Amino acid sequence: MSETANNLFDLTGKVAVVTGTSRGLGQYLARALAKAGADLVLTSRQREHLADFEKEIQALGRKTISLELDVRYQHSIDQMVGDAEKAFGHIDILVNNAGCNVRKPALEVTWEDWNLILDTNLRGSFFVAQAIARGMVARGYGRIINIGSVTSVAGYAGLGPYGASRGGIRQLTMSLADDWGKSGVTVNCLAPGWFKTAQNAVMYEDTEWVDYLRDRIPVKRPGEPHDLDGAVVFLRADPPR
Repeated sequence: MSETANNLFDLTGKVAVVTGTSRGLGQYLARALAKAGADLVLTSRQREHLADFEKEIQALGRKTISLELDVRYQHSIDQMVGDAEKAFGHIDILVNNAGCNVRKPALEVTWEDWNLILDTNLRGSFFVAQAIARGMVARGYGRIINIGSVTSVAGYAGLGPYGASRGGIRQLTMSLADDWGKSGVTVNCLAPGWFKTAQNAVMYEDTEWVDYLRDRIPVKRPGEPHDLDGAVVFLRADPPR
């Protein structure tokens, strides 16, 4: 690899906040950034769930802190961002990964189900981005990566609220990119398909569905979380000077 390419994807000295890192894709995305050189702020609603992963990232030689965050509450967002900036001085990268889902036929979705999913996935992502972007805009630099889904662009039965939230993420990303791009802050959306994670484990119990999925994918296998490593590092890369 050329020196220019190495510099392009070297995150040494950068600070990344990755939300929802107690399990699943959040850990894979955070690990990829750490391996590229970034220091990390890990978050979860229950801070103790981050202990083992924090040790893993620190073993890579990265500065790491774990903070409590419930994206459904403004005070929790503000506290996390304040603590992160106090610890590191600034935030260069945000990966907006925290999310949830409730799978139900549309006629069975409750008011509470809808609010839980939309407040977490869509409203939470916006207000975390807003809180962190204040510092990014002031510094004239930032990289925000929102996590969407294949449901951002396609509809599936039983995923009404979830699809609405992820479709909203896609539109939100385009709006924020236009809003903050002139200030040196890029905003992109990474939209995985039916990756094999804990959230999708129930889907993989249906062998017919798995066969159907494989038949639709050119490489004939579902996505694995590590397939996203290169993408998340690429989306925060700086253009060569």
